[in-house]
Amino acid sequence: MIRLFHVSDLHFGCEDREALDWFADNVRSERPDAVAVTGDLTMRARRSEFAAAARWLEELAVPLTIEPGNHDLPWNPLTRLLRPYRRFHKLERALERPIDLGHVRIVPLKSTARAQARLNWSWGFVGRSSLEAALDELGALAKHDVGIVATHHPLIDQNALASQGRTLRGPKAAARLAKAGARLILSGHVHDPFDAVVESEGGPIRMVGAGTLSQRTRDTPASFNRIMISGDSIEVDLRRMGA
Repeated sequence: MIRLFHVSDLHFGCEDREALDWFADNVRSERPDAVAVTGDLTMRARRSEFAAAARWLEELAVPLTIEPGNHDLPWNPLTRLLRPYRRFHKLERALERPIDLGHVRIVPLKSTARAQARLNWSWGFVGRSSLEAALDELGALAKHDVGIVATHHPLIDQNALASQGRTLRGPKAAARLAKAGARLILSGHVHDPFDAVVESEGGPIRMVGAGTLSQRTRDTPASFNRIMISGDSIEVDLRRMGA
């Protein structure tokens, strides 16, 4: 059995220390095979926030894959355009890292963009090169392997997925990922967890969102997802702090 923890929206700079300690305690006691972090490690992409996030993540001492979130891109226009991910240098080995766990493979998909042709750049965008890279990773799966895609923004907006603003090229990306054999698409961004099977042009795909470990909770207290994979069976267990 493969055990995966899925966490998102840590927002160092506005973190909830009690929630971070609670999650770290769960990691120490259960020793998951990997942790997927689906973006927004920081609040304002400051060096001090990235440094604090790096220290905390390294102390977990488990395999990590990290997706950048919209809060992780710098506000300075020149830096954002030329070197948007430079402050991830302490976490570079885990940034957009595919993880092979035997018959389970976690595949990264970037949904952030340096610039967009719309006013709100916090919303998601799936670039062609990022999607093709994810499809290549899924194409290497054996027949009975389980492919899990990790991204920051929910790819499809529906009532079940309380996302703010459509992710550009998101529905088309979800359809192609489903057709390529992805079983789960993990995301964050909305600060409330969800678990829904969504119909796409490529077939049904299960979308799983994580909450937040920051002070910026919405309808759900601090939470994360524990994902258990045994053969073809996938079980998602929502863990709420205090429950």
